[in-house]
Amino acid sequence: MRRAQADPLDGVLALDKPLGMSSNQALQTARRLLQARKAGHTGTLDPLASGLLPLCFGEATKFSADLLDADKQYEARLHLGVTTTTADAEGEVLEERPVAIDPAAFEAVLARLRGPQLQVPPMHSALKREGRPLYELARAGISVERAARPVVIHRLELLHWDPVQPCVLVDCSKGTYVRVLAQDIGAALGCGAHLAGLRRTRVGHLHLGPAVTLEALAALDLGGRRALLLAPDTLVGSLPRVDLDAPASARFAHGQRLAAGGAAPAARVRVYGAGGRLLGLARCQDGWLEALRLVAQEEPNETDASADGSTQGRGIHDAEITRQDNAPLHQET
Repeated sequence: MRRAQADPLDGVLALDKPLGMSSNQALQTARRLLQARKAGHTGTLDPLASGLLPLCFGEATKFSADLLDADKQYEARLHLGVTTTTADAEGEVLEERPVAIDPAAFEAVLARLRGPQLQVPPMHSALKREGRPLYELARAGISVERAARPVVIHRLELLHWDPVQPCVLVDCSKGTYVRVLAQDIGAALGCGAHLAGLRRTRVGHLHLGPAVTLEALAALDLGGRRALLLAPDTLVGSLPRVDLDAPASARFAHGQRLAAGGAAPAARVRVYGAGGRLLGLARCQDGWLEALRLVAQEEPNETDASADGSTQGRGIHDAEITRQDNAPLHQET
């Protein structure tokens, strides 16, 4: 049987990752189903976590850093009274204590843990020390000192009360380990705790609601699967927009600096050419528009733009192979 030919497909898929599968496994499965040549994701979810995993294909991978740096939201289920070696349900039990916590005491602790704070990354994480992931050292029984990192807990609220396994909503900055937050909640309560379950519900401005499961994706034909892709510029939709005429578009596509005209100064703007074709990102400063990241272009074609002017993965060539994350367990959870 002849293997399907991978295409230079461009776009973003909002995937609802299942439990028990690594982010890279989910990425490769979706990549095969879409027959896409180049792919990457925008922030690892542990196998023990489910929920929103935005996947980028083709030129959209050039903008994946925008979601890597974005705030994220989770629904987390804690297990009070039990601490583990990994601060989640995968680790070995370290200690069990009786639990006698009421909702008022629990919510008082949540209130104290909101806002800016320093968080020490766990040993069971993919952060590296002298080229070795910390989780490898942890599995060898080695513990090393880790520098605390600034994070922000924007929201920390009780969703469902259970005296042993309460559920909370966590809205946090990039780099936050929800496992460490669960551990901190348990320590503040005096009974200990670990993370029993986690579901990501938002990454930046993307929400879980419209996300598709791998099962639902597999049930569609190729055309139906590709129709679910969001435009590559979905990841930068919050940036100011600058539109160029045809001559200026050609110069910008070759990296030339342009007069900004009436465009307002901005650290980054998204730039479009004639027909609503995404050209890339630029900095608008001191009256000039300077390219920061360009999207590979074909010759203009009227069918390459959608009715609303956004590119939909057509008319863009595969131009850059980006890293696919093969990191194992335990990153930002």
